[in-house]
Amino acid sequence: MLTEFRTFVAVARDGTFTGAGRQLGLTQSAVSAQIRRLEEFLGVSLFDRTARSATLNDAGRDILAQTEEVLGLVNRMVAQAGSGHITGSLRVAAIASVQQDLLVTALRLFRADFPDVSVRIVPGVSLSLLAHVDAAEVDLAVLIRPPFNLPPELAWQPLLSEPMVLAVPASMPEMGWRDALGARPFIRYDRASFGGRLVDVFLRRHRLAVHEAVELDEIDAIANLVRAGLGVALLPRTRHLDTRDLRLLDLGAAGFEREIGIVSRRATDAAGVAARMATCLRAAVQAGAGTAAAGPAGG
Repeated sequence: MLTEFRTFVAVARDGTFTGAGRQLGLTQSAVSAQIRRLEEFLGVSLFDRTARSATLNDAGRDILAQTEEVLGLVNRMVAQAGSGHITGSLRVAAIASVQQDLLVTALRLFRADFPDVSVRIVPGVSLSLLAHVDAAEVDLAVLIRPPFNLPPELAWQPLLSEPMVLAVPASMPEMGWRDALGARPFIRYDRASFGGRLVDVFLRRHRLAVHEAVELDEIDAIANLVRAGLGVALLPRTRHLDTRDLRLLDLGAAGFEREIGIVSRRATDAAGVAARMATCLRAAVQAGAGTAAAGPAGG
C-alpha cells in the first residue's frame, strides 16, 4: 500500500485530487481510485470532499502524521540499502498472446538482473489493462495500441507489429481471401477488444458481408475453431501461432496490422524496475521474440 499512502500525502498537501495527480503523473480518476482503496484498507474516510477540494478530516489528520513517519522510515531504509541489492515487486499487465512468447523472454532477462524482485502478471484484454495502468493498479501494460489518443499522463512505447491474415482450414479448396470469407462461416475476433475493432473496421471499410458463427477474444481458441473446420477468421500472425492444419491467406494490398506496445505512466522512474522491464521487453523483440518492429511512437 506504499503507493496509496504516498498519494494520500500528495492529496493532503495539495488539497485537490487533480493537483496531486499532476504532481504524481496520474489522472484524477487514478488518484481517486488509490484513495478509495486506502480508505477501504484503513476502514475510515480520510477527507471531507467537495466538488473542487479535499480537506483532511480528524481521522485523516491523525493518519497523515503517522504516514509521514512511516514513509520517512521507508525512505531511510532504501537509502541505507543502496543500489546494490534491489527488492520489491513489479506489476505487469499483458494480453494473452504476449504471455506466450515475448513476456517469457523479457522475464528471463529481467530476472537475471533483479532476482529478488517479485513479478505479478495481470491478464486481460487491452481495454481493461489500459484502465489498470490509468488507475495505477499496475506499473505497465503490454497491449494492442488503443484506437484513440491516450490521456497526457500515459505514454505509449511501440514494440512490434503483427500482420493480420485470413486463417482457413488446410483442407479448404484453394481460393482468394475474399472468396474464402464469403464461402465459410466467420469466426470473429471479439469486437470488445482493440484487435477485434481493427477487424470490424476492415470489414466495414471494404464492405465485406460475412456469415458470423462465433465471436471470442482468445487467438489460439480462434485458430482451433478454424482448424476444426467451423469457419474462417481474421487473426494476427503471432510468432507462437500454431499453424498446423491451417492455411494463412495474405490480404495483399488490403492488408493491415495490429500494433503491440507498452503503456505506462509518464512519471515512471527512468531508473526504476518498471522502466527496466520496458527495456527487457524491447530487448526481447530485438532477440526475435516478436515479429516485425513497430512503427513510430505516438498514441
